[in-house]
Amino acid sequence: MKKEDCFYLGKIVSKYSFKGELLIKLDTDEPDLYENLDAMFVDLRNNLVPFFIETSQLHKSDLLRVRFEDVDTEADADALIACDIYLPLDLLPKLEGDKFYYHEIIGFKVTDINFGNVGIVISVNDSTAQALFEIDNNGTEILIPMHDAFIVKVDKPNKEIVLDTPEGLIDLYLNPS
Repeated sequence: MKKEDCFYLGKIVSKYSFKGELLIKLDTDEPDLYENLDAMFVDLRNNLVPFFIETSQLHKSDLLRVRFEDVDTEADADALIACDIYLPLDLLPKLEGDKFYYHEIIGFKVTDINFGNVGIVISVNDSTAQALFEIDNNGTEILIPMHDAFIVKVDKPNKEIVLDTPEGLIDLYLNPS
């Protein structure tokens, strides 16, 4: 399994017991969807390795307590702390309407109803308070907040996003004088 075929589910943050149980901080709004998995992929030195789950249960709000097969000691568990967890893309719940997963819109053309062609989505920056579209416009990076009020339409079949941004926002990047 390759990372491109998977989505990031979370990170192993700590041991839970001396018997090899681990706590995974889930990166999801719906942690209960992932409580009864059979297996998951652990990123070990940039290789996705499948681990089969003996038991799992939600622990507090966004933590999943898991016990993997063949992880029976504290030393086994220590080796997995800080590793990222992935699942195959086909396990993502389907989204309706204009809702999308960030990985889905990479490569989408972005058009603004006032400005015209803005560029192509190269990534989404979600490390800020407001997630941002990172758009390439002939080598110039344009950052546009992913605000519901700016998104007019997400056309998945045609790989296009139509925005209505405040006047001058895009010009800030293209005419910085």
